[in-house]
Amino acid sequence: MIGWLILILLPRRWPGLLFVPRFLIPFGLSMLYAGLIFAHVYTVEGGGFGSLAQVKILFGKDELLLAGWVHYLAFDLFIGGWIAVQADKLGIARLIQAPILAATFMFGPVGLALFMMMRAGYRRKQERAT
Repeated sequence: MIGWLILILLPRRWPGLLFVPRFLIPFGLSMLYAGLIFAHVYTVEGGGFGSLAQVKILFGKDELLLAGWVHYLAFDLFIGGWIAVQADKLGIARLIQAPILAATFMFGPVGLALFMMMRAGYRRKQERAT
């Protein structure tokens, strides 16, 4: 949660602080994911990644359900960091970024899709202005 607060609330004039949500936290979560997945994925009979039924079996084990959640947390925050940097480069106000970052935190791909649509609109607007 701290990573999202940094992305949404703290000024970009402290670029070193962006290292925390863009790299440090996602790296730590990725290491936690790796530990959980490799320690437990082969301990579940019938589990795997070949079908939804196999994934459901894996998620029946709490450690692997946690691994799945950590996977989402790591990737969503990494994408949120990318969105924040790209939005800053386009000059998109933080007030406009905040709901997109919140959507990325809560609904991952929905936030990314919203940003991609908004970015396309901003780019067209900038092209017309030049």
